[in-house]
Amino acid sequence: MFNDIGPLELVTLIVLAVLVFGPDKLPKFIQDVTRTIRKIREFSESAKQDIRSELGPEFKDFDFEDLNPKTFLRKQLDSDELGLKEIRNGFDLKKEMAEVTDAVHHRDSGTSTGPASSGGRIDMTKKPEDPGKDDRPPFDADAT
Repeated sequence: MFNDIGPLELVTLIVLAVLVFGPDKLPKFIQDVTRTIRKIREFSESAKQDIRSELGPEFKDFDFEDLNPKTFLRKQLDSDELGLKEIRNGFDLKKEMAEVTDAVHHRDSGTSTGPASSGGRIDMTKKPEDPGKDDRPPFDADAT
C-alpha cells in the first residue's frame, strides 16, 4: 500500500501526525483508522463473494482484476489465440520502408524489373508505354 514512501517521508508523516493529533490521541486515531480499513476490506470481500455466487458455477474462476482494461488486454494478447505474434514477426518494417523510399526516389529496389519481380506490384510513378493515351488533360490536384 505504501511501497513508494521513503524513510524520510515516513518520518515526516509520523512527526506531522504527532503534532496534529497529539501524543495522547494518536493511538486512538490509529485504532479507528485500522478498524475502518478492516471494515472496508471485509465489505469488499463480501461483495465479491456475493457477485461470484450470483454469477454461477461457470464463473467460479472469475478474477476481478480482469475488469481492469490493461490487465484484460495483456491477458488476451499473451494467450495469442489470434496469431498476432506470427503477424508481428512476419512484418519487416525496415524492408517496407526501404521499398517505399526507393519508390519515392524512383530507384529500382530489385535486381530484375517488371511487375512479376516486385511481387505483382505495378510502379505507378512510371508513364504508360502506350503513346496514344496522352490525349487526356493533365491532373489538377486543386480541382479534386
